Amino acid sequence: MAGVRVLVGTRKGAFVLSSDGTRRSWEVSGPHFGGWEIYHVKGSPADPNRLYASQHRGWSGQVVQRSDDGGASWRPVGNKFSYAGAPGTHQWYDGTPHPWEFERVWHFEPSLDDPDTVYAGVEDAGLFRSADGGENWEELSGLRGHDTGSAWQPGGGGMCLHTIILDPATPGRMFTAISAAGAFRSDDAGQTWRPINRGLHSQGIPDEDAEVGHCVHRIAMHPSRPSVLYMQKHWDVLRSDDAGESWQEISGDLPTDFGFPIDVHAHEPETVYVVPITSDELHYPPDGQLRVYRSRTAGDEWEPLAKGLPQQNCYVNVLRDAMAVDSLEECGVYFGTTGGQVYGSADGGDSWAPIVTNLPAVLSVEVQTLP
Repeated sequence: MAGVRVLVGTRKGAFVLSSDGTRRSWEVSGPHFGGWEIYHVKGSPADPNRLYASQHRGWSGQVVQRSDDGGASWRPVGNKFSYAGAPGTHQWYDGTPHPWEFERVWHFEPSLDDPDTVYAGVEDAGLFRSADGGENWEELSGLRGHDTGSAWQPGGGGMCLHTIILDPATPGRMFTAISAAGAFRSDDAGQTWRPINRGLHSQGIPDEDAEVGHCVHRIAMHPSRPSVLYMQKHWDVLRSDDAGESWQEISGDLPTDFGFPIDVHAHEPETVYVVPITSDELHYPPDGQLRVYRSRTAGDEWEPLAKGLPQQNCYVNVLRDAMAVDSLEECGVYFGTTGGQVYGSADGGDSWAPIVTNLPAVLSVEVQTLP
């Protein structure tokens, strides 16, 4: 029977949650790197035992960890990240120039077919690639060096490159998202980039329809329809049907269109999940009721999914990288909260149950479906 491995990054370590295909009972391993912020843990689609973890602590800096045995053991790998090209600047919150600085790795995206190739999205807004399992890194500097780069500015969590999507059907096509700059696409394996933000509207920036400056929270794609993208933005849920050339709002009947994560069902490319929160000031569920919202119509209509989730006095948040799906026949959906709970659904969201309830604040959740 196939199994499931849920990789959880938290404020104070990484955890590995394992179950068989029934997903009724779970083994918990961790904390790995206890006391360190683990911004992201992700496994290679080409080798499920190859995992990458982003380990960070303010006074100790950034460490990349790699496991070759599914998380049983780890070792640090090449941690020499350096920006390529001229130093340059971006805008600070008040509009003044600020030098680019390397702070931490927010997101790993392993190659779809090569376990030694992995991409890293970092703060400040850099994209790096390793071809040797993380031992050496080179910046794909065409992104940060884009001629709009000086107009980018940090979102509330910093100038983070938090989303990397590799198109499985079009060689060389990649998508990234940066807070607060927007979404970008490359068609030549990351050498050159262009903004793909037409249709995005953002209050609070000088030009609400600007080419860049939008605080994109997360982008998701279903591999069977790589030209269709879903976006959760700082206000607004959106869809693109043309690989990012244009976007349309699909917030519809959601109770609020503010949130961080967005993901797509493994087998139903028009089934989408979001977790609305009250507002950009109140980062908790409306009325203290934790609900995932599902659309089976690519965002035209939404339904609340509440069975098994707390429906009173719940004031947690779900961060941008803290939702994932497995690819079992009955698709499983998982998310983690800033209150330290990880919830799982083995029936596509119809019902939920806590897997663990007392972890540190969850920063990221990824899932591997094991043979």
